Amino acid sequence: MSGKLSTSLSGLRDKPAGRVRLLIPRVAGAAVIGPKLARFTREYPDVLLDITADDSRADIVAGGFDAGIHFGEYIQKDMIAVRVSKDLRAAIVGSPGYFKSYTKPKAPRDLMSHRCINFRHGHGGDIYRWEFEKGRKSLSVAVNGPLIVDDVELVIGAALDGIGLAFVGEDKVEQYLSKGTLIRVLDDWCQPFPGFFLYYPSRRQQPAALSALIDTLRL
Repeated sequence: MSGKLSTSLSGLRDKPAGRVRLLIPRVAGAAVIGPKLARFTREYPDVLLDITADDSRADIVAGGFDAGIHFGEYIQKDMIAVRVSKDLRAAIVGSPGYFKSYTKPKAPRDLMSHRCINFRHGHGGDIYRWEFEKGRKSLSVAVNGPLIVDDVELVIGAALDGIGLAFVGEDKVEQYLSKGTLIRVLDDWCQPFPGFFLYYPSRRQQPAALSALIDTLRL
């Protein structure tokens, strides 16, 4: 076989192709995947990206996934992790109408006297404990309220309707904060954190299609 033909066939074998199964929380769809989907499908037409959005933090190996995306704190230590988002920050928000009936909290402990909207991680998953950090202090609070949901848009809608306080990503409510339809509290207790990482199990030979996805999403 000539060297030229051998090189050509090698290039075909190395060209990204096939299916990549990816598990993500729903909030990462718009924040991480959505903005780069068109570019990825255009540059790698032979790759089928099979995305499952699920907030339950399932095991990607047991589920037969090639990779997942999540916040760094939820990723197992034996996984290889690649950063795919900028730093993020949480915001505690409520509507002007809500604060006509309730005094604005000045510290996380004050939340115990507030109506809060709880978020559940997927069907049958854990209810998220609101996490705070200020200087060297860090704590989590199990809040109470009239509503538990597993969808961020429902959380925001409930906060806009005055049902209670919400713990959401700052980027998700910027437009409402600027309009004054939501008011932010406990701002000094909400510090930036590293955001999303793509993670996958260690393999001696990484599929070219997965490598292509990592190269597209990494910062």
